[in-house]
Amino acid sequence: MFEVREKPDLVERAMLVGVCYDKREEEETRKLLLELEELVDTLGIGVVGMELVRVRATHRGLLCGTGKADELVELAKARDCDCIVFDNELSPMQQRNWEGLSDLTVIDREEVILDIFAKRARTKEARLQVDLARMQYALPRMARMWSHLDREGGGGGGGSGGGGGASRGMGEQQIEVDRRLARQKISRVKDELNAVRKQRATQRKERTRGDIATAAIVGYTNAGKSTLLNKLAGSDILEADMLFATLDPTTRRLELEDGQTLLVSDTVGFVRNLPHRLVESFKATLEEAILADFLVHVLDANSDEIPEHYTTTCNVLKELGADDKEVIVVLNKIDQIEDPAILTGLRADFPGAIEVSALEGIGMTELLGKFANKLSDRVKRLDYRIPQSRGDITGLLHREGKVLSTDYDGNDVLLTAVVPKDFEERFSEFIVSE
Repeated sequence: MFEVREKPDLVERAMLVGVCYDKREEEETRKLLLELEELVDTLGIGVVGMELVRVRATHRGLLCGTGKADELVELAKARDCDCIVFDNELSPMQQRNWEGLSDLTVIDREEVILDIFAKRARTKEARLQVDLARMQYALPRMARMWSHLDREGGGGGGGSGGGGGASRGMGEQQIEVDRRLARQKISRVKDELNAVRKQRATQRKERTRGDIATAAIVGYTNAGKSTLLNKLAGSDILEADMLFATLDPTTRRLELEDGQTLLVSDTVGFVRNLPHRLVESFKATLEEAILADFLVHVLDANSDEIPEHYTTTCNVLKELGADDKEVIVVLNKIDQIEDPAILTGLRADFPGAIEVSALEGIGMTELLGKFANKLSDRVKRLDYRIPQSRGDITGLLHREGKVLSTDYDGNDVLLTAVVPKDFEERFSEFIVSE
């Protein structure tokens, strides 16, 4: 049966390699290598070295020339590595070539991220999405899984006088069998995922039946999104100082000061060069961002790479079709900034951003007020005087709005409620004028 190979369980010491083709890209490549180091460390694999390689042109077989490739292999073996990890995307052929040359496990950034996601997935939906992405990644690479089986030469030959074509060896036959099984399994997972998506859509429909506003928290991985939602909602979503701590969407209900209800969802964090197949596979999870009334973009204010993190998240949102949403930018971890000049620069780069510390609870009141302002055009706070005989109206106000206070004056009910704006016209005769 087709299974995806679990490489992180097979390796312990890795050398990281980043290849760039322009001297102007070297600094960006170094930053990406440092991020890759954090990703690899998340898998529990030790990093024993990082190499930045600059080449003039792409080499189809190995990304770089054979001389540089031999040099990197010697370096990896001298460091007693059992794995080489490329920050660049490797084609199936390039991956096979590197493994053949080095006799080591060779993987790329995409496979690292896929393996992290596989370890983090908890709900059925997340596991199905990860399985689908990993199988689609592994399918064109299956030939190397059977490289230990010889392709035996055929006896029939291919000449004009011979019979049929050359017979296929054991390895070639097994690859075909496995590919067929893999495609069947991918098809089954897609069917299961579609069923789960329909169920989620039904749940979302129930949730929004009362026209409750929704917001989605988005941002770079490890920016503090789950911590922020926990602080706002008093909940206990997993929060940890590690990459991709949250894969499964979590929604919490907030009661705002003006009486409005807001549903806020946490989402998976983004990274630079997020594999496209992961964006595709996780669209059901990320629909929380696509369908939200507005987005809360959380940035780690203490990060040196905040502009790159901001751009990465915006690019992924664009790929999802959510780049036209209203956005509240939140500068998190503000308590960790000691240099006033840094704070001044952030305020210039992100005017109007809300400064918070989700861990310390700083800025929560201002942020909740910002949420209420975003929704101010949806509702209105009104005072009503309604005869007790009109219980149909008071019942409707309870069902469709949020009653803040109730009192009685003779045969009348005095209500203060936050209601949809159209209630102002529908029940104008019962509104108490100022």
